[in-house]
Amino acid sequence: MEIQDILNGIKPLYEDKMAEAKKYNDNLIKPIGSLGRLEDLAIQFSGITGKIFNSMSKKALVIMCADNGVYYEGVSTSPREVTKIQTINFTKGITGVAVLAKQGNIDLKVVDIGVDGDIDEPNVINEKIAYGTKNCAKGEAMTEEEFKKAFMIGFNLVGKLKEEGYNIIGTGEMGISNTTTAESVISVLCNCSAEDTVGKGAGLTEEGYLHKIVTVNQIIDVNKPDPQNPCEVVQKVGGFDIAGLMGCFVGGAYFRIPIVIDGVISIASALSAYKLCPTVKDFMVPSHISAEKGYMVASKEMGLKPIFDLGMRLGEGSGCPFTMYVAEASVKIVNEMVAFDDTEIDKSKYIDIREE
Repeated sequence: MEIQDILNGIKPLYEDKMAEAKKYNDNLIKPIGSLGRLEDLAIQFSGITGKIFNSMSKKALVIMCADNGVYYEGVSTSPREVTKIQTINFTKGITGVAVLAKQGNIDLKVVDIGVDGDIDEPNVINEKIAYGTKNCAKGEAMTEEEFKKAFMIGFNLVGKLKEEGYNIIGTGEMGISNTTTAESVISVLCNCSAEDTVGKGAGLTEEGYLHKIVTVNQIIDVNKPDPQNPCEVVQKVGGFDIAGLMGCFVGGAYFRIPIVIDGVISIASALSAYKLCPTVKDFMVPSHISAEKGYMVASKEMGLKPIFDLGMRLGEGSGCPFTMYVAEASVKIVNEMVAFDDTEIDKSKYIDIREE
């Protein structure tokens, strides 16, 4: 299937079902709109699925793992082999995101889409395209064929998870130097400077931070990606993880399943998908405000309202579990609360004070 064929198959939210869901929510025994974002999520989910009553009990979190050639420009403090080590550690349940996922009964789907090194671990999905991307500070990160392959890996995985009965999908990643590629993508797509998007990643010194800004500017100058072509942008200055998650976000809209945004790398993929097809945003759920500067640039560009602000900047998909807990709560409210009509409470005593 060609990417354009996929885009042609994406349909908007079911507005009639959202109106019906809003009316149903307004008749539950509570002040109108008093559950705030929980009600908004429940209504959004009705628009996605076409149903008033939904389940978010079966949850998956996709972690795209890949190395980046730009590592050799000295933009990271962590050694390159950490990508492979953490990819395996995800399956052991000992990383930040793995611990949080266990608490919420969330299944991790760990994908080797381009780790530098062979991984002998049955719980890692082997979709390796190459042993990392090329150094995008010297030339294109990947070929057009490699980009499409990465995109389709993400897209097809979402379709597979939908077939397996999953109700909601989170997006995570692992790849040393991937904040550099994410910030390059965001800078191009938002037409802003590296100074506006570059953060300190896993812990750069001030000198390292300034070098990273220079490197992002070099990446963009060398590759000159067309900001009107998000696929080209990710192909030239992104990474396999970003391309794979871009496919996941497009897949969320195509297969009609809510898909959760994590931090700066995840939102770079979400932004790329949004620029490719604005409708996909309606199927996304922003989780938390990342402490990385590029996140806020992308979030503002997309008009998102993240649910949490916990000062987090880990990545890995670590913000998604919290949001999945909330998503599950939002549909339980609809499924389990009773309506005014079923009680002795007079609904006429309540007025709608919501601000549209």
